[in-house]
Parts: sequence; C-alpha cells; structure tokens
Amino acid sequence: MMSTLPLAVPSVPGKNGCMGSQSVAEDGAGAPPAVVGRQLGRVGRLPGGLGAWAALLVVWLVWGSTYIAIRVADESLPPLAMAGVRYLVAGALLYPIARRGGGPRLRAADRPGVKQWLAMALVGTLLLAFGNGAVSYAEKALPAGLTALLVATVPIWMVLADKIINGRAIPRVGWAALIIGVIGVGILARPPAHGSIVPVLIVLGGSLCWGTGSVLAGRLPAPARPLLGTAMEMLAGGAVLAVLAAATGELSHLDPGQVSGRSALALLYLIGPGSLLAMTCYVIALRRLPTAAVSTYAYVNPVIAVSLGALLLGERLTIATVLGGAVILASVALLLLHRARE
Repeated sequence: MMSTLPLAVPSVPGKNGCMGSQSVAEDGAGAPPAVVGRQLGRVGRLPGGLGAWAALLVVWLVWGSTYIAIRVADESLPPLAMAGVRYLVAGALLYPIARRGGGPRLRAADRPGVKQWLAMALVGTLLLAFGNGAVSYAEKALPAGLTALLVATVPIWMVLADKIINGRAIPRVGWAALIIGVIGVGILARPPAHGSIVPVLIVLGGSLCWGTGSVLAGRLPAPARPLLGTAMEMLAGGAVLAVLAAATGELSHLDPGQVSGRSALALLYLIGPGSLLAMTCYVIALRRLPTAAVSTYAYVNPVIAVSLGALLLGERLTIATVLGGAVILASVALLLLHRARE
C-alpha cells in the first residue's frame, strides 16, 4: 500500500508499495490502482510469454522493495510530504502519456468529465492518501518488513467491505481466512514486540481504507484507459497528501538542506521504478497472465520486503514477526485461492 504501491487484481490487495489493492501504490507496497484490476481482469486469461512473466517478476521485486525505500526516505523527509511529492510527480509524468494512449476513436470517446474526476479523486484519496500515506507515516517508527506484513491484510478488509457495500456473502472458507488473519495480526501487534501499538493501528487503518477504496472503485465511473485512471488517482491522492502535510505542519518545517542523499534517492526510486515502471509491468502482466498468477504479488511482496529489510536495513527477524507473518500470508493465500476457484 501501499508501499507498495501495492495494486490489486479483482478481490486482491498492494502495495505498497505500492498497499495493493486495486490501485497504485504496495506497496505496498504500492501499491497502481484499483481501476486497472477492474478493467483488465477480464482479459487476465490471455496466453502469456517470457516478457509477461518478466513483468510479473518486476512487480514482485519492485513493489516489495518500495517498503524499504519508504523507510529510507522517511529518515530525513516528512512522511506525508514525501508521499505527496511521490504521487504528484508520478501522476504529472504519467497523465499526458496516458491521455495520448489508445487509438483516435478511443481518445475521442474517453474524455474524463467531472464524474470521472470525482470518482478517481475518491479512490485516490482512500488508496493513496489514506492507505499509502498511513504506511509512509507509520514507517517512521515501524520496520519495513513488519509494515509489509500488516499491509498484507488488505484482502481481509476487501472481503468485509465487499460484504457491507455490495452485500456479497462471505463463505465459510472466507470466514476461516478472516479469523486466521486476525490471529496473525494479533501475533504481530503484541506491544512488547515493538513498543507502541499506535503505528500498527495506523497501518491497519490505512489497509482498511485501501480495501474499501478498492471495492468502491468497482462501482464508480472510471476512464476506459486504465493508465489514465491511474494517473488521475495519483494526482488526486498526491494533492490530498500535500494538504495533509500542510495541515500537520510538515511543509513549514521542511528544510531541503537537511534532506540526505539517501532519502532523496529513495524518493526518486519510489517515483520511477516504484510507481511508473512497476505500474507498467503490472498492466502487462495482468493483460497476458492468469489473474491467479498475478495475484501472487499479494503474498510475495511482503516476503521480499521482510528479506530486504533484514539484508539492507539490518531489521531483526523476531519469532513473533516470522510466525505472525506466516499466519497472515496463509490466510491471504487461502482467501485468494478460494476466489480463484470461484
């Protein structure tokens, strides 16, 4: 979710990245947005190829690594302002390209109006501003790996939101997955493991927003071109993050001279590979590979984040982290495999 921007296919979270759901940023990690999964999921069964699997590999690695980049960027950048810059710049770069995408007839017919902008603004606010913004804020205190494992609960919130918003019944397997996931969160969220529980609650709240926004995206008017909807969500989410940064005093205390080279490079990574490159690869993978294959990023990204956090940042893997993470990923796998069979 973030982070990652974590994005999502139907009934799947992200990223941070990229938190990721059906939108940009699980990454999140982190996450690429909900409109992509909704509009391209119908062609997810097209024959793949080496290029499509390479694109999925990029999604695995890049969205998983965005949690690490966020942690590094937070070292000397205010978290909300950093996330706002990330999405405003990425959206500004992607929007003109997406506007020119497609054939002449599609461009003439697909001209977003007020309704589409309002819809994408709502989705961008829930996914990127509240979802990924929560990840960026909480990683000032939480390890990147632990944050990624908490964001992996997004499918759980999507199931509950789907029940409340769309009235979709939750089968027994779904309830079992939810209970298992809650147990995993309980193991990870024990106060003795990392001190205050507040950052954990912030990440879970952001994951709830990400899951809710992903479900709502299926009911709202959106552009026919997925990348155009993604760019609109980035611009809207980035604008809301900028307002939040100003309201919390982050902008008034921001001193460019105090920003380290590490943090600046991490922000550039989040804008380029973390948002634009991974988003493009996600679209390619979703067009050419089965949806079930693409959905694997939901539980691969946290594993990548935990591994890179230990290798690059020296984050300590506790028994609680390993056990709680394994329980959460097991619940996500159970949920996604059941949805794939449906």
